[in-house]
Amino acid sequence: MGPAATGRELVPDNCPRCRGRNYWLPPSKRLYGGQIVGQALVAAAKSVSEDFQVHSLHCYFVRAGDLKVPVLYHVDRTRTGASFSVRSVKAVQHGKPIFIFQASFHLAQPSPIQHQLSMPTVPPPEELLDYDTLIDQYLRDPNLQEKYRVGLNQVAARDVPIEIKLINPPTPSQLQNMEPKQMFWVRAQGDIGEGDIKMHCCVAAYISDYAFLRTALLPHWNHKVHFMVSLDHSMWFHAPFRADHWMLYECESPWAGGSRGLVRGQLWRRDGVLAVSCAQEGVIRVKPQVLESKL
Repeated sequence: MGPAATGRELVPDNCPRCRGRNYWLPPSKRLYGGQIVGQALVAAAKSVSEDFQVHSLHCYFVRAGDLKVPVLYHVDRTRTGASFSVRSVKAVQHGKPIFIFQASFHLAQPSPIQHQLSMPTVPPPEELLDYDTLIDQYLRDPNLQEKYRVGLNQVAARDVPIEIKLINPPTPSQLQNMEPKQMFWVRAQGDIGEGDIKMHCCVAAYISDYAFLRTALLPHWNHKVHFMVSLDHSMWFHAPFRADHWMLYECESPWAGGSRGLVRGQLWRRDGVLAVSCAQEGVIRVKPQVLESKL
């Protein structure tokens, strides 16, 4: 089941209350944050006219989601204006909010003021190994430490509806000396079609949360994480794109501390256009390291 299904089955239209189904089961056994963001955006988008497109969203994860029950999305038409409209969404389970969300929609307006940064120069996805092949290559390395082998086996067992191809994947010897940065090509599985721009934004919201916070962990492979969850998530949509076409996800973590980590990301179209910017902060708690006695 592709991520587009998380939005297509969120019905009915123009209703202040929508029900979302649960799909992918993360290893954490909690609801996948990207699914909640994507479905909340679908619910909000159904309450604005077709000529209004989302340009930003901001949200907080306030409780862990229950995989056993559907999520109810309550939409509030906070403001409907001539150029901008704002929608607030509350995701509810067991009568309590698990997620609070706001999105702003804009009627497109031409402007002579335009600029963007340059897309990084990277190999095209056709020249790179897919995720499963890359993990298999790691696991075949006899020098791979057991702690990395266990983690890679867990990753290989995940059935994620997203295709990923890493840029410059590290060798096992490089895992202990990494910067908090990563880049990978990403796209949704299946064909979404090009007619519904809002649906591609909803699927990009689903995609944006995958492996995002883990960017903050890349320099800290020597620590064992026992609790990691997203606290908030923000996105800004700059240009039209297709979420089922390859996009470059450029991620970095400028800061981590106090059991929290901050990550920033940019989704680039293949033609060099900056399509989406993202930011997220999350809780990262690790197990205390046991120092070996030197006696």
